[in-house]
Amino acid sequence: MSFFKRFRRTAAVVLTVLAAVLVYLALIVPDQITRLPEGSSIPAAFVRIPIEGIVVFAVLLVLPGRARGIVAAVLGAVLGLLTIIKIIDMGFFTFLARQFDPVLDWPLFADAYRFVKDSYSRPAAIAAVIGAVLLAIAVLVLMTLAVRRLARVAAAHRTASSRGVAVVATAWLVTVFLGTSLVPGVYVASDSAADLAHDNVLKVPAALEDRRSFATEAGEDAFRDLPADRLLTGLRGKDVVFTFIESYGRSAIEDPKLSQRVDATLEDGNRQLTAAGYSARSGFLTSPTSGGGSWLAHSTFQSGVWINNEQRYRSLVSGDRMTLTSAFRKTAAWQTVGVEPGVTFAWPEGQFYGFDRVYDSHTLGYHGPKFSWATMPDQFTLKSFTDREYTRPGRGPLMAELTFVSSHTPWAPIPALVGWDELGDGSIFAEQQKGAATQAEIWKDAALVRAEYAKSIKYSIDSLVSWVREYGDDNLVLVFLGDHQPAPIVVGDTASHDVPITIVARDRTVLDKIDGWGWTNGIRPAPQAPVWPMNAFRDKFLTAFGPQDGPRPLSPPKR
Repeated sequence: MSFFKRFRRTAAVVLTVLAAVLVYLALIVPDQITRLPEGSSIPAAFVRIPIEGIVVFAVLLVLPGRARGIVAAVLGAVLGLLTIIKIIDMGFFTFLARQFDPVLDWPLFADAYRFVKDSYSRPAAIAAVIGAVLLAIAVLVLMTLAVRRLARVAAAHRTASSRGVAVVATAWLVTVFLGTSLVPGVYVASDSAADLAHDNVLKVPAALEDRRSFATEAGEDAFRDLPADRLLTGLRGKDVVFTFIESYGRSAIEDPKLSQRVDATLEDGNRQLTAAGYSARSGFLTSPTSGGGSWLAHSTFQSGVWINNEQRYRSLVSGDRMTLTSAFRKTAAWQTVGVEPGVTFAWPEGQFYGFDRVYDSHTLGYHGPKFSWATMPDQFTLKSFTDREYTRPGRGPLMAELTFVSSHTPWAPIPALVGWDELGDGSIFAEQQKGAATQAEIWKDAALVRAEYAKSIKYSIDSLVSWVREYGDDNLVLVFLGDHQPAPIVVGDTASHDVPITIVARDRTVLDKIDGWGWTNGIRPAPQAPVWPMNAFRDKFLTAFGPQDGPRPLSPPKR
């Protein structure tokens, strides 16, 4: 046999083996990396028998040549698409602790592009897009070619292939019957690819049904027609400031890997506020999202309806549902202000929420450096709001929403507090950024990521407490809360969706109105503090601070 014939035969065998390995891995690798065991158990987790492969090759063996090639190409493309979805799922589980929804989640790719651009650079974001597109094309093409090649090889050895399929099918049935598992939780008999396809197909009718049910939910509003003079009567004359602390989740105060730093911050902050004459009550809300998607939490909190996907969000902001902001605005007793340093482009949602004025990253007057994704430090956001609105001479009562960004992933670098009279236009932070730890240094080690996350929450809380002590007065009512838990790299993949929420006031009559809530004293909610779904807050808040003979909150809130 000539060298070239031996080479071609060897190359053919190698290509066939590679094709088999590619198809096998596509069928049995889970869409959640954490489902794989660690250490020496990893090889055993890959000993599986995929039922999909048995069925596909049994079908291909009985088809005639031309039909077999066409069906193999179609099935290869389908497996390629499922593999792409599986890869996307891996990313979603890593950062958002949930699966990708092929019907509703496409807008999140634009948000992911902006995140990479803002955190790293435009070239890095463009390179990521190009890499993702090339990977998707490669998966589709290679998977299609792999299935076609295996179909040809099987047909060329029909008798041996038929026997092999029969033996493997018998083994699958036996391992199903025995519940065989070489690794806990990973069964030898696999049907994960079929499950993935089934789940994704079912998401289409589920999305259509969700659209209909959401329209009904959003239309049910006990406060829609309440006269302005019966809204928020218990807060008249007060400045009400709602502050979202990015990624401030329950784990920050209860996970031993995080809580040591954050608990000390809360304890110290509580002492400072008490010394300044303030009191606080705290509880928990369950966010509709985790790891990201802050706008879903903000809209849920504001609107009193459960917003856990892009379809619901777009439907909400294109409607006329009353929000907390629009309730304040309706009374004509408050000016409503949005302070959104994370907004870097047009934000028409501001009109839906009911803000009289919105300050974004372009209008807050910051001329210092960015801190990774964060356009400016939280302390500067507070100072800009103070100068532009809170201490403006002759103003009336304010209702403001401030969104903090310093604790946004990737949590490096993190700014440090400076004197309030030193902030200026933010240029002072340039020196801080030069000496701070970089993303590349922090993200080498999950323990460092967790430490920097806790440090970022400490910074945000310290900024807020310092601001209250510096500028707060008898009329200040501060509500601060987290929007969602951080990514699984910080809290793991089994953490709850709960976030802390706190109300701070110097006027004790304000807190007397929420005595019935059962919240705990101080700015750190106790483990046994009540937990409400985030969409319950709007109605409970409007009820507590409205006439006591007004509408009662819808119970239980739908989610």
